[in-house]
Amino acid sequence: MVRLTYPSFRLLLYLEWLLLATAMFMEVLLPFQLSWSLLLRVLAIAIFSLMGLKLPMVKLETKLLYTALELGLIWLPATQHSLSPRSFLLLCLVLVMRSCLIFKRSGQLVVLILSLVSHGTLFLSRPIEPKNFMRDKIIAMSWDWRLSNMLLFSLTLVFALLLINALLAERQSREQLEIAHQQLEVINQQLCQYALRIEDQATLQERNRIAREIHDGLGHTLAAQTIQINNTLLFWQSNNDKALTFLKQAKQLGAEALLEIRRSLSVLRSNPLQGQSLKSAIEKLLTDFQQTTGIQPSCKIDLPQTLPTEVNTALYRIVQESLTNICKHAQATSVTVGLLVHSGMIHLSIEDNGKGFNPTQNTTGFGLQGMRERAVALGAQLNLHSQLGTGCCISVSLPLSKLLVF
Repeated sequence: MVRLTYPSFRLLLYLEWLLLATAMFMEVLLPFQLSWSLLLRVLAIAIFSLMGLKLPMVKLETKLLYTALELGLIWLPATQHSLSPRSFLLLCLVLVMRSCLIFKRSGQLVVLILSLVSHGTLFLSRPIEPKNFMRDKIIAMSWDWRLSNMLLFSLTLVFALLLINALLAERQSREQLEIAHQQLEVINQQLCQYALRIEDQATLQERNRIAREIHDGLGHTLAAQTIQINNTLLFWQSNNDKALTFLKQAKQLGAEALLEIRRSLSVLRSNPLQGQSLKSAIEKLLTDFQQTTGIQPSCKIDLPQTLPTEVNTALYRIVQESLTNICKHAQATSVTVGLLVHSGMIHLSIEDNGKGFNPTQNTTGFGLQGMRERAVALGAQLNLHSQLGTGCCISVSLPLSKLLVF
């Protein structure tokens, strides 16, 4: 348990000063009678007051010695029958207040009991010596008064103990709440900074991917077109037929560059399906693929249920990236796309009969990495099988149970 430092709790400090000043006032002015007992009371209260300027907060031995000295300063004038019961009560109240600040609950109860025992020992044991015929009645009334005073004294100290602990607990809760609030602000700042770094990293990766797409696709096509146009200019006057052939090839390359731009723009769309069903969107992809490559793809799609948008988008992107890779690198003459539901699983496959490649030597491309990341995000498994000269097959298996999280 975190203990509050005494100077930080000003309300208790002001209350202590008020109690000590009241005790000093009652001992000096009510009534004023210069004597050695007066000097003893004033000196004891003064030393007791000065001790409140520095409370022990660390070592238990120091706390015990400090409390024992306080009790001694209260006992010293009280044993001389010079300290009034009211001043004794006020000094014991201050003692209990200080114990709340330096001890835990068990220590506070010990100080409370010592105060009650001291009060009972010093004041209940004072002799009663009436000198008239009403002696028995006066003794009875005096004991009633003392017992009532003892009860009032006990209730006052107990109430003070409970009240001060409640104030300290409330103050401690506020300080802990403030600390938690500050820590939360720090965590929020760190999360914001982390989110910004992630966003910057994602933006940089996307820029690199787009740059690579432009370089490998559109850049290659435009470079080839430039060569054909230069050949056209070179043979324009010497061989018109050959120049015309080069010009037609340049035109064809321009059309391919335009398709490449459209393909890149479709990749950047946030919702590539644009309200279409997944089957319709994939069929359109295959139609564009046929117009670009001249290859007639085989397609079989059987989806008996509607899939979530996130799943549709991810599967569409995987098919799109696969067809793009086939168009660029495979040199295939046959392509087969299948999307079926079987045995509680969604199965997607894209297969070609191209030149193939070694998967262990082609793992850093943005396309393959992007497909794997999309599959992982769905909770699906992506497998790639390819060998040189035997084509390539990409398959994705997604359990239907995973769709419940979307």
